[in-house]
Amino acid sequence: MKHHRMLFLASALGAGLALAQAPAEPVTVLKAAHLFDGASGRLSEPGVVVVRGQRIIAVGAGAAIPADSTIIDLGDATLMPGIIDAHTHITYDHVDDWAQGFYEGMLRFPVEQSLHAARNAKVTLQAGVTTVREVGAADFIDIALRNAINDGLTQGPRMLVAGHSIGSSGGHCDNSPFPPERVKPSGPIEGVCNGPEQCRAAVRYQMKWGADVIKICASGGVLSESDPVDVPQLTPAELSAIMSEAHAWGRKVAAHSHGDRAARLAVEAGVDSIEHGSFLGADTLRLMKAKGVYLVPTRMTQVWVNAKADTYPPKIGDKARAAAKAHTEMFKKALQIGVPIAFGTDAAVYPHGLNAQEFGDMVDIGMSPSAALLSSSQGAAKLLGIDAQTGTLSVGKFADVLAVPGNVLSTIRATQTPLLVMKQGEIVRQP
Repeated sequence: MKHHRMLFLASALGAGLALAQAPAEPVTVLKAAHLFDGASGRLSEPGVVVVRGQRIIAVGAGAAIPADSTIIDLGDATLMPGIIDAHTHITYDHVDDWAQGFYEGMLRFPVEQSLHAARNAKVTLQAGVTTVREVGAADFIDIALRNAINDGLTQGPRMLVAGHSIGSSGGHCDNSPFPPERVKPSGPIEGVCNGPEQCRAAVRYQMKWGADVIKICASGGVLSESDPVDVPQLTPAELSAIMSEAHAWGRKVAAHSHGDRAARLAVEAGVDSIEHGSFLGADTLRLMKAKGVYLVPTRMTQVWVNAKADTYPPKIGDKARAAAKAHTEMFKKALQIGVPIAFGTDAAVYPHGLNAQEFGDMVDIGMSPSAALLSSSQGAAKLLGIDAQTGTLSVGKFADVLAVPGNVLSTIRATQTPLLVMKQGEIVRQP
């Protein structure tokens, strides 16, 4: 017995000595003229963020700096939280020619498209976006990409993913109207459902294969040919089945909806966010505020699509113009009412990596620069349920940090030209 105790003590002492001799994690100190912490809504000077390993250990002018730190001084710049984009489609490519992009995408094998997705993820991270919510992808490519990023096999933002978007036959979440004998119609596994039980099954299938969030198409869409943009595409019974199943599993539900009635039905059923919201009226916006339902406006997509309306098929071009016109007034109304807003861009409708344009586009129609930035650090972080881990430059949170030139509140579009990007303590872009 004594012999066994001696062996145990020797083993324990050896393990303790190994731990004592393990090298401390390196410390990196980021310095700049200004700091926007993502919580107060104000700038402070000078900007200092101290990072050990993956996390922030000190912030602000009085931060203690260990003697052996690596110091990166960015000069006349602003340190701010990494961008959180709550509406992306990284697994799809942007192509200026709508028809070319549509048919090229249809012809790729999933493995080939996954390589495109990995490229898009890296471009997005380099642009300062450290977290995304991927709201719909074919062939579960988004789930595979999330896993590959988490395993360190490829570089990209932290991803919360939806699997297939869920909607009705013929709706925005369905395939285009191909002849059924040539292209097999989609079913619940691919997110296409009719009736409450099929919709419940569609939710379960997405969660079975790893979805973090459920995305639905409550109304028609702009960039789909066969459906009116503002018509409800899910019944109250179908919506109730989706919400109850997703929420029972601890998943939030994001609803694509341009139409007012479709959005209201989704809000009444318990949805967590309305995406786009082009034709929302004041009553629906007030209901969203009362229920704490977020608006993810994807403003830059409206600007982008409206500018290209003449290049789309006629039906799509008409919908693009109508949605863009209505969206401007809707967004101003949402600001007046005080609807909670989360930053989201609809990446892939525009070229990947331009995500930060959303800040300037929201400011152009009445949002303050501070509120626009807070829609990412506060709005998107809380909507995604990750505000305890990231979103602000605070002690203990992940070191997701972006540095942009000058004073970001004076020049909001400085966010489009990042100087440095850090994701969870790793510098992925620097001067």
